[in-house]
Amino acid sequence: MGEVLHITGRILTGPDEATDELWVVDGRITYDRPATEAVTVRGWALPGLVDAHCHVGLDHYGAVAAETSEKQALADRDAGALLLRDAGSPSDTRWVDDRADLPRIIRAGRHIARARRYIRNFAHEIEPGDLAAYVRQEARRGDGWVKLVGDWIEREAGDLTPCWPKDALVEAIAAAHEEGARVTAHCFAEDTLHDVVTAGIDCVEHATGLTDETIPLLVEHGVAIVPTLVNIATFPDLAASGEAKYPRWADHMRRLHARRHETVRNAYDAGIAVYAGTDAGSSLPHGLIAAEVEELVTAGLPVTAALSATTWQAREWLGRPGLEEGAPADLVVYDADPRADIRVLAAPRRVVLRGAVVA
Repeated sequence: MGEVLHITGRILTGPDEATDELWVVDGRITYDRPATEAVTVRGWALPGLVDAHCHVGLDHYGAVAAETSEKQALADRDAGALLLRDAGSPSDTRWVDDRADLPRIIRAGRHIARARRYIRNFAHEIEPGDLAAYVRQEARRGDGWVKLVGDWIEREAGDLTPCWPKDALVEAIAAAHEEGARVTAHCFAEDTLHDVVTAGIDCVEHATGLTDETIPLLVEHGVAIVPTLVNIATFPDLAASGEAKYPRWADHMRRLHARRHETVRNAYDAGIAVYAGTDAGSSLPHGLIAAEVEELVTAGLPVTAALSATTWQAREWLGRPGLEEGAPADLVVYDADPRADIRVLAAPRRVVLRGAVVA
């Protein structure tokens, strides 16, 4: 038996559910007092936070060395993000699973993009006729998810355009579902959403192009979104850097940015499930989950809903336990109630991973 912990104060087991204490014995949660001495940790406890869109093993230029991947994972861990949905990476990060001190990763394999329509060195770059085969391949390599690039700038058009014809999407998403995997897609533009949703997509990343016409479509099909608002905040700088060559695209990116909070609020109000993700690893550093949750609150989500987007609801969506009896002890302890002040998330008092205090 390792160190026994006694977490006491307020244990937030759900948005409106709390208890006064739990124990960590042999790396697992129990609400039954053990017959042994324990180290006490006091505060407000949440399940380990979820970053539902990040990229471990990736930087601006593509795959990175294991040393850099380790630093990325540690930055997330120290911020309280103990469950990561890796939304596409060219690196093999399976070795992370053997490290008790690093977050748990749910992988989506490598991005799948249209040839010459995405960031160099990030993705499999293919044509539509090969999409289903590559989706099957990544479904078998991943942990129940596949990541498509749904739209990107098309040089001839000078703007964002969809990457895939509808029939290719239908075949590919069906293939993923046959393999037991869910499919998500990078989507910035408005006119990408109808085809990916009606083709059977399970989730949309970024979703900046949602409109009054497509929001009901996502509701009808039960499609979730991960808005990555800390990434969308970079759109004005991206627009400025590309304006001379692609003025139409730059204007489009600025418009998407200007309405970003309204878009997310409207989606939430309509009943679309919203989850917290940072898009760390390509252009952003890791460890930004608290900033992303604060952005969701700024967009108009109630504080408990924004918290749920990175804790209770997010873990249920990804099929991972929270603070139930017998669950692995992955939790974060704070000095104050994050439901009263969301900024508390930025300063964890203790991070407990696999039953050990790691930060």
